[in-house]
Amino acid sequence: MREVMTKTMARNVFYGGSLFFIVVFLLLSAHSVRYVVTQSTANAPLTDSVARGKHVWEKNACINCHTLMGEGAYFAPELQNVMTRWGVQDEPEDAFEVLKGWMEAQPTGIEGRRQMPNFNLSDEDIRDLAEFFRWVNTIDAQGWPPNEAG
Repeated sequence: MREVMTKTMARNVFYGGSLFFIVVFLLLSAHSVRYVVTQSTANAPLTDSVARGKHVWEKNACINCHTLMGEGAYFAPELQNVMTRWGVQDEPEDAFEVLKGWMEAQPTGIEGRRQMPNFNLSDEDIRDLAEFFRWVNTIDAQGWPPNEAG
C-alpha cells in the first residue's frame, strides 16, 4: 500500500464509508420500526386508570426506592413483574385488594428491615396504581427482571 493517499483515493474512501454507514443506518432504522410495531407498548391499551396510576407513581416518587424495568433506585424491589409475582395479573379486583393490603400494612415495624412509608393513598389511587402495575407487566421487558423475585 502506498504511504501517500491521493485525492481520488481519499474521495473513494469518503464516499464508500459514507455509503456504508447510510446503508447500516437505514437497515437499523427499518429494524427499529418493525420491532416497535410488534414488540412495544402499542399492544398494551393505555387507559385513563393506567395514566392516573403513573401519575400516582410519579407524585409519590416511588422510583426513589423502587425500580421499574431496571430504572430507578435499588433500595426496594423491582415492580415490573409484581402483579405476576403476587399471582393477580389477570384479576383487576384481586390486584387492587392485594396492593391495598400491602400499602396499608406499611411500615411493618420489623426491626432491621427496610421500611416503606405509608403514603395514605385513597382507594382510587391504589386502584389506579394497581392498574398501572398490571399494564407495566404486559410490556415485553426482554427478560427483565433477570429473576422471578424482581
